[in-house]
Amino acid sequence: MLTKEAQRLRIGVLGAGPISQFAHLEATRKARNAELVALCDAAEDLLAQMAAVHRPARTYTDFAAMLADPDVDAVIIGVADQYHVPLAQQAIAAGKHVLVEKPLGVSVEECEALRQTVMASKLVLQIGNNRRFDPGVAFARTFIREQMGEMMAFKAWYYDSFHRYTMTDNLQPIPLTSAQARRPAGDPKADKQRYFMLTHGSHLVDTARYLAGEIVQVQARFTHRFDAYGWFIAVDFANGAIGHLDLIIPIQGDFEEGFQVFGEQGSVVARGYLPWYHKASQVECFSAADRQYHRVLGEDAYTYKLQIEGFADAILHGKPQQGATLDDGVAAMRAMVAIARSVESGQPVRLADVRGGV
Repeated sequence: MLTKEAQRLRIGVLGAGPISQFAHLEATRKARNAELVALCDAAEDLLAQMAAVHRPARTYTDFAAMLADPDVDAVIIGVADQYHVPLAQQAIAAGKHVLVEKPLGVSVEECEALRQTVMASKLVLQIGNNRRFDPGVAFARTFIREQMGEMMAFKAWYYDSFHRYTMTDNLQPIPLTSAQARRPAGDPKADKQRYFMLTHGSHLVDTARYLAGEIVQVQARFTHRFDAYGWFIAVDFANGAIGHLDLIIPIQGDFEEGFQVFGEQGSVVARGYLPWYHKASQVECFSAADRQYHRVLGEDAYTYKLQIEGFADAILHGKPQQGATLDDGVAAMRAMVAIARSVESGQPVRLADVRGGV
């Protein structure tokens, strides 16, 4: 049975579209240290439908009005990528903490500008890279840092599936849409190469950085065949390790995320599942110290709920941020832009040298 703490972060959710319906609204209601105070969306019909299900204390069709609500401590921004930075800027200016969906933005410059704004405040901004809250991934990170010793190599992959909706349609609520929904100019999803990198590549890059550290340089190859898009990326890490990242959207097969790590005193192998299963990744860590494999089992793996709880703990109790920070978001943006520039040039690209967007 769910138990709520006495002190709770009062959250307003911006966006009543798919990601909020699938993740943020229920996760906020279930989080032990948060409550859903407000919901905002420009589409009045969709707003009314979602409010009837999730019962926020109040609703808004105007973001500025929700930001002016003194009962809202923080906002979750769950709208199109192109709106992330401008709306986060607006929320920070209003004195609200922010949990913004990944990716942080769509260009290096706008992400850097947001960093300057947040640094001038005392507010918390977290990016919604929920994989960091997968107990298996967190277990691997602890092992890598505390037992594995020096890292030699890191490999990670992310394969979406042609058949994913066979699974997700059964796992997620039936999505509701509205003709009144506010959308970016043009059709950002039409450029699939760019859209897939921002949507799926942001997870792959963040996982690599979370486990193996800062990425210094990438060299990427790209292929597009039969409506499938593939990136094969050689990576140099700041710690001296070398790596490889594979991103294929989609494949004929099951959805899969995974990674392998090879180090001085151990190794790690992991396979993740669709996050909607709320199931911890299958992770095995081999330690040379005892010549045994170690794994985590039976942990709470509702990553969307756990990321809200970590966000709230950082704000309410001053605990270290467990989620992706603003610096992590900027670095991930630089990595994705560097991959795009390397595909264009066929040459290695240093992250420190890139500007612009994917």
